[in-house]
Amino acid sequence: MYPKRTAALASAAALAGSAVLMAAPAARADVVDVNYQCKTPIGDKSAVSPIDIKGVKSGSGYQITMTFEKGVSSSPVDLGKGAMNPSAVIKLGGAETGTLAVKGPANPATVPANTPIKITDLTGTYTPKKTGKVTFTPGVLTIKALGTTTTCTPSNSPKVSLTLDVTAAGGGTTGSSQDAPAGGEELPQTGPEDSAIALGTLGGTVLLAGAAGVLWLTRRNQAHR
Repeated sequence: MYPKRTAALASAAALAGSAVLMAAPAARADVVDVNYQCKTPIGDKSAVSPIDIKGVKSGSGYQITMTFEKGVSSSPVDLGKGAMNPSAVIKLGGAETGTLAVKGPANPATVPANTPIKITDLTGTYTPKKTGKVTFTPGVLTIKALGTTTTCTPSNSPKVSLTLDVTAAGGGTTGSSQDAPAGGEELPQTGPEDSAIALGTLGGTVLLAGAAGVLWLTRRNQAHR
């Protein structure tokens, strides 16, 4: 009965879908070289390892994974399976400051003596406390093995490896922009045939305003027939 209105809603919904994709949280990841200076039980050692930090959305936060592409230290004796346990801190910057602790499983196989120790992937959970762009930069690496502790500190002021555009848990913001209506919030109706549920699928106040304009023009054209 209302072909033009149906077409207008379909068109607005398609535009809304595109806008939602464009508004998805942005992420940028880069592999960065880190020059580690390590304090070991047998003296100082140094090594450069490319490091990659990635973030995957998980619930209200992100699972952060720190990957080492090269070993950063060695042992004068064999390290049997499960003998070495790595952990590290990642520096936060941008909208947030502080550090994120990440850790990984023990070595899955024996590490031969005097060979680079391959660090397993280190993971941790990051929950945004502020809204905005947050950067992740490799920090201090700690290796515990055979009752000893090796501490490796970046000496070359490594670059940012990951940048996430995040929203704080609970919807807190650092800017002055207003949040869009929640999915369960009732939306005002503009007429008896206008469905609040249909408008709700458009998501976002700007798109709602655009859809309302389309519906108003459609209704006006019908009134002048």
